[in-house]
Amino acid sequence: MAVTEIGRNAWQALGGDTSALDAIADVSPSPGLPSRLPAAALLSDAVAMAGLAIQQVQIDRGQRRGFRTVRVDGRRLTTSAQCERHFLLDGVAPYVWAPLSGFWEAADGWIRTHGNYPHHARRLAEILGIGLDASREEVATAISRFDAVDLETRAAQAGAIVGAVRSPRVWSAHAEGRAVAGDPLVSVRAGGGEPHSARWDGGRGRPLDGIRVLDLTRVLAGPIATRDLAFAGAEVLRVDSPRLPEIGWQHLETGHGKRSTMLDLADAVDRRVFEELLASADVVVTGYRPGSLDRYGLSVEALWERRPGIIVGSVGAWSERGPWAARRGFDSIVQAITGIAMIESADGSTPGALPAQALDHSAGHMLAAAICIALIRRRSEGVGARVRVGLARLAHELVQADDAGSGSGAAPLEPTVQTGASAAGAISTAMPPFDYPGGPHEYPVLASPWGQEAATWP
Repeated sequence: MAVTEIGRNAWQALGGDTSALDAIADVSPSPGLPSRLPAAALLSDAVAMAGLAIQQVQIDRGQRRGFRTVRVDGRRLTTSAQCERHFLLDGVAPYVWAPLSGFWEAADGWIRTHGNYPHHARRLAEILGIGLDASREEVATAISRFDAVDLETRAAQAGAIVGAVRSPRVWSAHAEGRAVAGDPLVSVRAGGGEPHSARWDGGRGRPLDGIRVLDLTRVLAGPIATRDLAFAGAEVLRVDSPRLPEIGWQHLETGHGKRSTMLDLADAVDRRVFEELLASADVVVTGYRPGSLDRYGLSVEALWERRPGIIVGSVGAWSERGPWAARRGFDSIVQAITGIAMIESADGSTPGALPAQALDHSAGHMLAAAICIALIRRRSEGVGARVRVGLARLAHELVQADDAGSGSGAAPLEPTVQTGASAAGAISTAMPPFDYPGGPHEYPVLASPWGQEAATWP
């Protein structure tokens, strides 16, 4: 079967044409992503869903009459999912993991930390009582004095990022684990109705020509979703706070086809500029913790009130209704906490990891697909929507799918990269993991430097 049960359930949850799933062919060649869990299958499903949803947009706009076979190239999928291994800026590879990121032994088990962002690293160092320039031996000694869950809890309270490594059994009994298990694979809620945007009409051009997307996301999943939308022709403007610097290579890897600007929503002038942008936006995508942007009037209800019919997409780490709804989290942390790290252990005692940040990448492609389907529904029914994908929910699906032979043991594949110049310099980057009829096979425009463009629509 070309699409797994996870993919079928996700496609049904986001409201796609279920008969269209027959258009998805088996991924070929097999992805070079060996793992005990079916991470390659999850990624393949998500990439195929993004390509299929964009075709459904083309059909809705009169650009084509039926679905063409969706073929996922295993080489492109593998390279894109492991993009950090192939990205170069002016011939230099990024340093992906900061010194305060990784697995460490606590007093009663293992933890995983995420200190790639300076503010997270600083908060963790303060908890541990060490300097930011501490050696790995000093970090290890400091962490060894804490119980794993105690350090996880202290970090959550202080705004640092720590996950206690758990077994699948322990996680499934946890209150947050139970909340996650009860969530839909893709959450869709209609509301905020308004007649469809005139920019959606017309059958010429790229699938999402005329659609405007405000991108308020960071790290990988959210930016991957909006990169997919830009690849399909949407006008995507990424908006960041000047007080929260982004990691350079991550922005450049996920920023193809977008424009990038900075606005401080706490500043009255910048806030007015943002409201002017919002007034003609079709989609807002957020990747911050639930409720963290509400004070700026960016809750779903507030957005629907000011911009009826808007599509609001979001990606999060945990369940929105569980005790960890307000907690920070990243792919690596979710893998550690939900049992994936122990399933992927090489020796049964030392935690391991998936061969790619499969939760982030899959969530991003699924969110892009959900937004496309929501735009179609808005045109036909005149309603907005709120769509969401959670990393821990995808982790739950992976763990539940665990059985003998469910993972992939494929050999490494030749990477598929494209090179080109942008205002940031000479870039080597993973090619798009999917294409669509009439669309380009590479990113037409590579990413520009972070936050250096005007806060206007083209």
